[in-house]
Amino acid sequence: MKSFTAPAIALSSAFFLLFFTTLVSSSSSFHPIDHYLISCGSHEPSIIDLDHRRFTGDSSTSASRFFTTPSTRTIPLTNSDPASSNSSPLYRTARAFSSPCKYSFPIQDHRGGTHHLVRLHFSPFFNSTSFDFSAVQFHVLANGFLLLRDFSIQNSPKDGIVIKEYIIRVDSDKLDITFVPKKRSNFAFVNAIEVISAPHDLVADVAQFVNSEKNERINGLLNKGFETVYRVNVGGPKVTPFNDSLWRTWVPDGEFLEKSGHEGSLEIHFSGRIQYQMGGATREVGPDNVYNSARVIKSSNNVIPKSNIAWVFPGIEGYKYLVRMHFCDIASIGPYMLYFNVYVNGNLAYEDLDLSAMTNMLLASPFYADFVVEGLNSESLNVSVGPSNMSLTNAVDAILNGVEVFKISNSLGSFDGELCVESVMKSWRRGNAVVIVPLLAAVFLLLTASVVVQRRRSGGRDTVGWLRLPVDVSEINLKYGSQQSSGKL
Repeated sequence: MKSFTAPAIALSSAFFLLFFTTLVSSSSSFHPIDHYLISCGSHEPSIIDLDHRRFTGDSSTSASRFFTTPSTRTIPLTNSDPASSNSSPLYRTARAFSSPCKYSFPIQDHRGGTHHLVRLHFSPFFNSTSFDFSAVQFHVLANGFLLLRDFSIQNSPKDGIVIKEYIIRVDSDKLDITFVPKKRSNFAFVNAIEVISAPHDLVADVAQFVNSEKNERINGLLNKGFETVYRVNVGGPKVTPFNDSLWRTWVPDGEFLEKSGHEGSLEIHFSGRIQYQMGGATREVGPDNVYNSARVIKSSNNVIPKSNIAWVFPGIEGYKYLVRMHFCDIASIGPYMLYFNVYVNGNLAYEDLDLSAMTNMLLASPFYADFVVEGLNSESLNVSVGPSNMSLTNAVDAILNGVEVFKISNSLGSFDGELCVESVMKSWRRGNAVVIVPLLAAVFLLLTASVVVQRRRSGGRDTVGWLRLPVDVSEINLKYGSQQSSGKL
């Protein structure tokens, strides 16, 4: 089985920097060109207490231009019992749709194709219209990507809030997000929408494909879309959107940590400054609060532990996944003291990883590595780090700061099954035809029956006097007479 070795890293560091890093200066702060925050169903702006962001109501004058659907096909909903809802004002209103409806956002940052973050917020609540949130089931489309299929909130978390995040490529001057009710459910809904242009280094075109047979470089990721499945801060606390320049949430790793085999691991926290540098990870790739904490394996008494630290992520199947692992040596007392192996799904993905070689011998400097795996034959994904043959005694022998897992869109542009956007819309139109044609037939039969009954009641006599037209009436006079009759009606 092929793997990366220390000599290969030393001889071709530029090659691996191309693999796993991007050349963007970390000193410049990020200001997204496109930045839309929409509170759906609301006339007033919603201010988020945690990160102080302002979401504009889609019923307001400034945001109504994004909503391109006639108001007769939508229903603005307001929570009738705000005290019982989530504390965030973002989930006190929503907009429901009875037929395909679209939000259209102008995109300035699209030359050459750029990636944008799209977040969709869903949270049911009680409302005076007795709208049944539990019965909704719908699809969501975005510029050729099928984001959600047959989506419902019946299995939502305890707090009732579901946030779906995507990174999608935009090649045109607008981003259309379309909500399509499923035929049997009648309605779709959404509480809030975020559209934010992503920094250009957030998605790399190349990654390392890892399986049991071989490791190989793959490219073409810039043309794909990504759905965030897991975002984990290893060894540290929850990171809220307030502490992330892209307003992301990173959850602690405790629930994913494999219970057996990590007894020798330690949580560490770093109070110094994270050294972002040219060629390494930027704050938009990972914030300080991810890189200043970690979980490590450390040898003692001249004995290097034989075990790895492992994390297991359930619910992985049917797609390719991008696994991004974040590293920052905040534990070593000097360079070239930390060597370890990285495993993905039990396969050796990186052998004798030396963070000093990746960061120009600078400690506390972040670095990330991207791996692609198949999720076809398993129901979970696991990653692990552990000592290598080059690990040193009385030193740190493995480290991990963060993990992200993204579902990669398939060849149809779908994140949810073998179905494309065109098929969803055709299915909706066919479903309407199935309903409309019988309805028209029923109306026709009722009208016919009404005429027959009326004739019988009048004794079979015509109720309208008919006059013969003269045989010499010209075509012009006939048309004129027709126009006169129409005008009277």
